[in-house]
Amino acid sequence: MIHMKIRDMQDEIIRLKKENDVCILAHSYQAREIVEIADFSGDSYQLSVMAQKASQKTVLMCGVRFMAETVKMLSEDKKVVLVNPIAGCPMAEQMEPEMIEYFIQKNPGYTVVAYINTTAELKTVCDVCVTSSTAVKIIKSLPNDKILFIPDCNLGDYVQKQIPEKEIRVLQGGCPIHAAVTVREVDAARQRYPEALLLVHPECVPAVVARADYVGSTSGIMDYAKKSEKREFIIGTENSIAEHLQYMCSDKKFYPLSKKLICPNMKATTLVDVLNAVSGQGGEEIVLPAETLYKARKCIDEMIRLGG
Repeated sequence: MIHMKIRDMQDEIIRLKKENDVCILAHSYQAREIVEIADFSGDSYQLSVMAQKASQKTVLMCGVRFMAETVKMLSEDKKVVLVNPIAGCPMAEQMEPEMIEYFIQKNPGYTVVAYINTTAELKTVCDVCVTSSTAVKIIKSLPNDKILFIPDCNLGDYVQKQIPEKEIRVLQGGCPIHAAVTVREVDAARQRYPEALLLVHPECVPAVVARADYVGSTSGIMDYAKKSEKREFIIGTENSIAEHLQYMCSDKKFYPLSKKLICPNMKATTLVDVLNAVSGQGGEEIVLPAETLYKARKCIDEMIRLGG
């Protein structure tokens, strides 16, 4: 049996991706050893855009299924592989297209806005897609004042507060990891780190979001922390972000807001999975029916048009 150290495995992945003309994408919530060997790392939308620009014909997604689907929608001509096939997203899988069609049948006149954290199938019944960083801008620009926002009710609440002139309906859904963080944990973290700024993701519950010094997407939180003159930060999103920031800004201190902020689906992908996938021995190629791809792509194109 051959025992490989992390560094040896990383070197082998780097060698194989060049040899096999493979682009590796890693979501920001991935482990450090995976982010280090990726061609691009970032949030789900950033990765989709990077995949379009990549010259390689094969793309490996170190993330979850809806992200690989989005990459496929924007790069139909490329082979897209989800490195670990069991990596899903509870929020993306919470709603069925029939639920949305039923709502619209009973409540005509609503524009359906889908958070990018949705399945390709669900996107087929939506009008426009948004990310946490573009949601306010895009919804503000829509001519219709009646919005159904799916699936995250916490992000929907945050957007409603930024655009009170619009009527934003939400259905009960969201990220179970972010939603688990409590006000008590915020107060405890504030007490433990009195000099630190609190940066949180809008997928957290409204009471937690209301106590933050900054609210934003994963990339927004990272940019804010890197550019800020402050030296200490409490990070209210997946705990890997605090770790990545500590590597990027070793002169600053980053504290996870809650030990509960760990996404098991993101952690499902290991460096061994990446090695197997880049060797052609693992992962799952993402194949979408032509009709699903065509219909789902429309709301992504609209997001790009409006989100600029």
